[in-house]
Amino acid sequence: MTVTAGIDVGTGAVKAVLFEVEGENARWLARRVERVRQRDPYRLAEEAYDALLEAAGLRRGDIAYVATTGEGEALSFHTGHFYSMTTHGKGAIFLDPETRAALDVGALHGRAIRIDARGKVLAYKMTSQCASGSGQFLENIARYLGIAQDEIGVLSKAGDSPEKVSGICAVLAETDVINMVSRGISASNILKGIHSAMADRLIRLLRSIGSIDGAVLMTGGLALDDGIGACMEEGMAKEKVRTPIRHHPDSIYAGAIGAALWGAFRHDKLARQGALANAA
Repeated sequence: MTVTAGIDVGTGAVKAVLFEVEGENARWLARRVERVRQRDPYRLAEEAYDALLEAAGLRRGDIAYVATTGEGEALSFHTGHFYSMTTHGKGAIFLDPETRAALDVGALHGRAIRIDARGKVLAYKMTSQCASGSGQFLENIARYLGIAQDEIGVLSKAGDSPEKVSGICAVLAETDVINMVSRGISASNILKGIHSAMADRLIRLLRSIGSIDGAVLMTGGLALDDGIGACMEEGMAKEKVRTPIRHHPDSIYAGAIGAALWGAFRHDKLARQGALANAA
């Protein structure tokens, strides 16, 4: 039995998990998420890790492998680092075994990742344009509108006449929003318009990775945004894309989960090769 940690250091949040792994079986021991909010993400990561250990009644020496992803490679206590596309793919499979693509919508970028039944990456594409399709952009707009983040999804779903928003450039989109406010457009219709533009970009991103033989699981910081989820479903129905879009309450942890599970796999492989001393 192996206990591993996964730490995903993102722009908007730090996610950390502990897993107990034995063969093909894995179970949660603890999980934690910390919003960055202008704090040092690396200090937050270390604090989150120590809090996980305390919650599980473990010490650092009890952890066989500390795997990082995202921007976590700079953490001094990590054992190994994994790319985000591989960790989100593996984490998505753990959360929903029928998943065959992960759609990671984070603070700065969107990523579409096509995977097989084991979580192996088959195709990958990331948004290359500026941040108008990102969580940070949406957070900035909500702040301008005077809306709390947990209100965004509810308000967006209430929109009945969404305003068209630039889907190309964050600066132009923010200008659009300022003009809408001056014209008296409701926050609900502004947010619905933004979500619709983001959904269009994400659907194009999904199309770019080829045919998906299964479900798409939304991961990352915006995975539980009901507004963008609803717009994704509407957009895919309009485009006659039959691939189901799914959500999971633990989607924000997908990268950290995948890191922990890949860490357990690598630890086991190194153990069989007698190379653990060299990996420390």
